Amino acid sequence: MLSSRMENLHPYVPGEQPRDREYIKLNANENPYPPSPAALERALEWAKSSPQSLALYADPDSLSLREKIAAMLNATGGVLSRAQISGEKISPCERDRIGFEITSEMIYAGNGSDEVLSFLFYAFFDSAEKLISPEFSYSFYPVYCEFHSIQMEKVTLLKDWQIDVDEMISRAKKFHAPTILANPNAPTSLCLSRAQVRRMLEECPRDRAFVVDEAYVDFDGESCLPLLRDFENLVIVRTFSKSLCAAGMRLGYLVANPKMVNAVLTVKNSVNHFPIDAFAQAFGSAVCENIPYYAECAKKIVVQRDGFSDFLRSRGFFVLPSSTNFLFTKKDGRSGKAMYESLKKEGILVRRFDTEGIEEFLRITVGTEGQMSALKRTMEKLDF
Repeated sequence: MLSSRMENLHPYVPGEQPRDREYIKLNANENPYPPSPAALERALEWAKSSPQSLALYADPDSLSLREKIAAMLNATGGVLSRAQISGEKISPCERDRIGFEITSEMIYAGNGSDEVLSFLFYAFFDSAEKLISPEFSYSFYPVYCEFHSIQMEKVTLLKDWQIDVDEMISRAKKFHAPTILANPNAPTSLCLSRAQVRRMLEECPRDRAFVVDEAYVDFDGESCLPLLRDFENLVIVRTFSKSLCAAGMRLGYLVANPKMVNAVLTVKNSVNHFPIDAFAQAFGSAVCENIPYYAECAKKIVVQRDGFSDFLRSRGFFVLPSSTNFLFTKKDGRSGKAMYESLKKEGILVRRFDTEGIEEFLRITVGTEGQMSALKRTMEKLDF
């Protein structure tokens, strides 16, 4: 009864979503802070004042939301943790200035970045060619490769766990292939510089898509948005789930030249003409109009991340220098699985992977000051 495609699928396994008890949940890279009260109030007021809108189909093109996303990126430079805040105004630091205007025609918005990724896999990657990607990266990429019958060519990371830029370029040229990478990378938390990505774009095939997944860039990464002016094959994927405190709303988007956006729109309109519901569009627009709040949240997470990284190192842990809202860490002589299980018994969830090569690592989402203090006390109690 099942198709051969179905029989060969190996679904993505998300971070544990427990129902049996209350946990300090530091396992899914969710934001520990709630949405902006002002944004939530505005969205609720929209629903109350326009109840008939919920009975009608939403704007299939999400035009207002796309305009707000473009305005947000222009105002912040695409990195919230370094954005400069003055009252209700926000501006990018010099390092993050884009240098041109992002427009709504350069934005495609969908139901979370995972749906956006699925559509661009269909639009830009062909089953007859290979797809170049780092060995350890977002574990949904190989799932989509299986789903779309795409051959993934995994490139081993360097000894310092960084992406091997030279080898990525070499493989892309050898197979005349498209490329996808997360930057900052997950689960390693490391970030390539914009200059390194520029070099990859210059040397990789210009007639093949080059996708940069910037889910975590707001936490101290270096956005590739300024590179869009020079590279028509560049597609940047971003999300509301991490820095914008909205994992539960399922909003994601990509930024690219309008031709690339229109290709993804064609795929979307062949699957689901009305992807983002009306309330999510209203809420997402309100988020983009209250962005100083989210920048403050990102800054607080960076402070907690760096402080907890120092704590781990003081206890003998190996910790990669993170540009994300999580830490990737291990301790010689200690089992990653045993530490994960001990923390879970104490009511704290972190993430670990069974994947060979990273099975001893823990991925710890950065929470609030109170949550990280509780984790410190628990680790000291367990003598980690």
